[in-house]
Amino acid sequence: MSRDFDRKLQTATREKLRKLDSLRGREAGPGEFWDVVVVSAVDESQREAYELQIREKAERKELPLGAHYKVFSDPPGCKIGNGGSTLCALKQLNDIYGKTLSNLRILLIHAGGYSQRLPNASALGKILMPLPLGDPIYQMLELKLAMYVDFPSNMRPGVLVTCADDIELYSIAEEDTVRFDKPGFTALAHPSPLSVGTTHGVFVLDLNERSSFSEMENASCLCFLHKPSIHKMRDSGAVCRKQSDLFSMSDSEFVYTDSTYYMDFDTAKSLLNLLSELGPLNCEIDAYGDFLQALGPKATIEYTKNTANVTKEESGLIEVRQKIFHHLKGTPLNVILLNSSKFYHIGTTSEYLFHLTEDQAFQRELGLLSSAFSVNVNENLSGCCIMFSVLDPSCSVEAGSVVEYSRLERGVSVGGGSIVSSCWVSSGLSLPAGAFLHTLCVCHQRQTRFVTVFFGIQDNLKKSVASPAYLEELQFFGFNLTKCLSHWGMEKESIKFSGDASSCSLWNACLFPVCPDQQSSFSMSLGMLQAILNGSTSPPPRDTVLMSMQDCLLCKDLEEMLKLKKELHRNIKQGKLSI
Repeated sequence: MSRDFDRKLQTATREKLRKLDSLRGREAGPGEFWDVVVVSAVDESQREAYELQIREKAERKELPLGAHYKVFSDPPGCKIGNGGSTLCALKQLNDIYGKTLSNLRILLIHAGGYSQRLPNASALGKILMPLPLGDPIYQMLELKLAMYVDFPSNMRPGVLVTCADDIELYSIAEEDTVRFDKPGFTALAHPSPLSVGTTHGVFVLDLNERSSFSEMENASCLCFLHKPSIHKMRDSGAVCRKQSDLFSMSDSEFVYTDSTYYMDFDTAKSLLNLLSELGPLNCEIDAYGDFLQALGPKATIEYTKNTANVTKEESGLIEVRQKIFHHLKGTPLNVILLNSSKFYHIGTTSEYLFHLTEDQAFQRELGLLSSAFSVNVNENLSGCCIMFSVLDPSCSVEAGSVVEYSRLERGVSVGGGSIVSSCWVSSGLSLPAGAFLHTLCVCHQRQTRFVTVFFGIQDNLKKSVASPAYLEELQFFGFNLTKCLSHWGMEKESIKFSGDASSCSLWNACLFPVCPDQQSSFSMSLGMLQAILNGSTSPPPRDTVLMSMQDCLLCKDLEEMLKLKKELHRNIKQGKLSI
């Protein structure tokens, strides 16, 4: 990668951050910012959590004022995917704004879901994950707003659709502007290695209209491929050859992959008509795979029968896809090629740790700090990330670890490659490497209680087995779960699983003790974790109630969580004033 590329990307990104900072806490002028910012939620509980936090952020002047911030939850029942969420959000916007909708510039951020691969974001939501920059400290919402800060003034009324856990950085020439002013769909595209294309959407472009490479180009798309094989990319003509040092990768071949897309108002209205045609949604619709694959002159209906990338195949999925295809066929798909760009995904514990503690390019581009909005952090700590926390100066945090929303008392040590989230860690405790520890407030028998969940950073919380008889197949900190139970004085037959009894996973296994306060909760869970690693025994006290991560979300005490966060915020402010 050329130094010039690196420098330009960093300069462009810092300028976008500066622009958002100038808008935070003040009324934006006409056309200067979004008219409406919509955040999607998976259910009413998540909607309430988002609404409360966004309202508080606006009151603290952390967001631009004047825009309408809306949170829409998916309807109860079966999962409808981000495509279903898009359709339902458009309906709710139409119900609220009516004819005025045709004049609005709307940002729609898909943030619904339980974040099973990044469970520290499960309770309060991934769009509100903290990031180590800004004053007041940024959360993912502000970063999304910053990266798109130039768009509203250069777009016709319509909707920009994006996801909460990805970040697009780009630079363009001074004379260029990213404009969303064409009918139909307009998508951003990023040069990516072919291996990345197999897990993303890939654009097949009309290469005849291309004469040279520049930082930004406009192109039309022949068709869109969703998570294609490398053979399919080659066969479809999606593979390009590198002819410039603009690109951020060393590969000689690349494809253009998707991230964010815009639809003009007429197209949004067409999708509203599609929702009426589909009726109540009973399957998962992908806002990328199911909408964009219907577009372009070379799109065919064949993809509608391909369910290889579907997690759960519902009976009506193919019929719904075919209705979408026929409804959208012929709609233009324009593509803005951002040749000087990078796409980052922060949706797993490993990605979170890597980007915040190891990825020096990412940290330079955004100006990330090793310690943000925290007090008493030992200046000798390096290679770690501390956010929104209070630490005793004697604490040690090894490289590769993230500490957020936590209190660490005297002499606490945190091993490398760990995540410590919303915890109160008592004096002298040592946390192992590669651990995920997260304390949640729950409402149990009408009282506020605390549960500290713990997993290995590499544990797969989504993997399930059919019954407790197969618990040996679930890996917990590198050991099979049955072996772990023996260290806690438990039999696999006695373990309960919340929710669907035919799906037993680390997510719904009732393993974690319910305690009266944060500190005892953390200490008891840490003792259970250390018993596994040391080969000792540490059974919870007799008659201790055990909950699963799934239980904790169902019983979360949102008000208490936000109250504790406010108290921590106040303590940090006071601590900073006294330094």
